[in-house]
Parts: sequence; C-alpha cells; structure tokens
Amino acid sequence: MRSMSAGRIPVTLLTGFLGSGKTTLLNRLIGTPAFERAAVVMNEFGEMAIDHLLVAAPLEHLVVLDNGCICCSARGDLAGALRTLAHDHDQGVPAFDRVLVETTGLADPVPLMETLCEDAHMASRYRPHGVITMVDGVNGGGQFEEFAEPVKQVAIADRLLISKPDLAAPAALDRLEARLRALNPGAPIVRMVTTEADATTALGAAWHPEAEGTFDWFARAERVARAAGDDRREHLASAASVHTFTLWHEAPATRAGLVLWLDKLAGLKGAQLLRMKGVLNVEGEPVAVHAVQRIVHEPVFLPRWPDQERRSRLVFITRGIERAVVERTLDALGFALAPRSERLLDAHAYARFVAISGRFR
Repeated sequence: MRSMSAGRIPVTLLTGFLGSGKTTLLNRLIGTPAFERAAVVMNEFGEMAIDHLLVAAPLEHLVVLDNGCICCSARGDLAGALRTLAHDHDQGVPAFDRVLVETTGLADPVPLMETLCEDAHMASRYRPHGVITMVDGVNGGGQFEEFAEPVKQVAIADRLLISKPDLAAPAALDRLEARLRALNPGAPIVRMVTTEADATTALGAAWHPEAEGTFDWFARAERVARAAGDDRREHLASAASVHTFTLWHEAPATRAGLVLWLDKLAGLKGAQLLRMKGVLNVEGEPVAVHAVQRIVHEPVFLPRWPDQERRSRLVFITRGIERAVVERTLDALGFALAPRSERLLDAHAYARFVAISGRFR
C-alpha cells in the first residue's frame, strides 16, 4: 500500500524564543550536505528583515517574511510562501525535498500547524514533520516566568535543544531541564553548543524525510493550553513595553568603538535587551554582531558584504527601551584610542570616554 505521505513534502518547524540561537544553528547547517536539497522559510519580527543577511542560504531557497508574527497576520503570507515554493518545485526550479521553517522568536506555533493541517492546498502538498524548539540555556528559565510564548513553544515540541550550555552553570542547566520535562515530558532534550551542531544532533529523526510523522496537532494544542494556563498575559508582540526598531549609522565604526559600545550596551541595558542583531561597517569591513540580554556574542568579520549597503544597520527588540535611548549611544562606535605616548593617561581621550559612557543610562 502506498503511504499517504508519498509525494508530499515534509515541513519541519524550528522555533524558540528570542535569542535562543535559531539563526546561529541555520548558519551552521545551511550549506552542509544535509541541506543541499532543503528550502528554508524565515519569519522576521522587526522593522526590517535582517536575519537573511546573516544566513548563507542560496537566494532561490530563501523566502523572508518580514511582516511580523506567524501566528497572527503572517499566516496567509506563510501559505503564500509555501505555495510559491511548491509552484517552483513543480517547475523544477529550485528542486527541494523538504522545507525548514524558522519562526520569529515571538511566534505561537499552534496556528502555524493549523495552517499546514487545515488548508486543503497545504495538506495536499506538505506534511508536518516535526517541531524543534530551541531554549536559551542562560536566559530560558527566567523567560518562562515572564512570557507566554516560550511556554507554548516548549509544550508543542518534538525535540528540545538547550543552547549555550557552555555559558551556563551545570546546576542552572539541570533546573532548566527539569522545567522543560515538566512542560513536555515526552520530548528528547539535547544540550547543544550551536556552533558545533550537525543536522542529526540538532534535528534528530525529524531530519529524515522518509520517516513517517505521526502528529496529533489538536492534542498538542490542548497541552499548550494547559501549559500556558488561561494566558491572561498580553501577547508579547503587541505589548506596549516591547519595541522593535532599526537603527542606521553612517560613519564606519572603529574596532575600539565597537568593543566599547557592545560592552556598555549589554552591561547597562542588558536585562531589557531581548535581542540585537546587525551588520556593522567596522573600519571598512562587514562585521556581524549579536546580543541577547547581557550575553554579547563575539563579533564575526564576514568574508564579504551581504548586499550593496555599506552603512551599519542594527535591529533591536527591547522591553522598555525606546529607540532614542539606544540611538544616542551610537556615537560610541566612533571612539578611537589616543596614540601611545609617555603619558600614563590622555586627558582628552578619558574625557570623551566619560562623556560617551554617560549616554548609556
């Protein structure tokens, strides 16, 4: 008997709260042999889509949704993106054998699953094939207390990945893992240094397209409802205290200025910094930066500019930090060390440092 799944393209959902490491994982996996015939759909929360600039995916395999949360107005656009991919697949350009959907960190995964299951056209072309949820090993525990989204993302998962285990204390990781098991007893839990991951470790059985997925999405939705309680908390994407904005900086940054700015930003505003990503012009070279709360990842010098833009661009998602508060700190990017001299301290350089530091309040 022919399988009911025959001919339908498997769709794997990669979800997780802001800063959990989804794009870092994609950067690690895309371009490897396991992803040679995979299409990737990314959903971006913010004024400007930037994640696609940081992912080394072939353009014909990449659809960027930049209009907000998948679980709200983007449902139609997601269906449109999958229809476009299916049409291209029928034409043979590009050819792909599976789809990986990376959601925004603010996504409720249940409506996305409903789109795949209830839309007749979607159901005839695609089959749900697993939900992978990433959890921040450093900040994840506190996020469950403040936000509904990560609770839902964990409860719905087939596989749970704890990122940044090398940055967290073992006891804290044990407590986090116990919380995850309480929310979702059946899902395997993997502690994973994202930059060292491979497809099998990260995605498990869900990565094998020939495997049959047996998913009861409606039962999962009930589990999510129980995990999240009555969910009186306002949806994070529309909460007044959450701001998303894009900043541009015309002048190239200095290396010293970049270090100063990142250190000050994370140290003084870290608890309110849900996520910051960007591509900066540092002394004429493209540099990718990424910060989540007080964790600042090491800046990465890119081998080439992702497009024709040479200005620095930064996308922020914050809680309680207005655009103007961050914007006035950007002058720090131009900070330059004074030439070495016999004097122990250069008074002018120190005065400028103090003036710049005062803007991080």
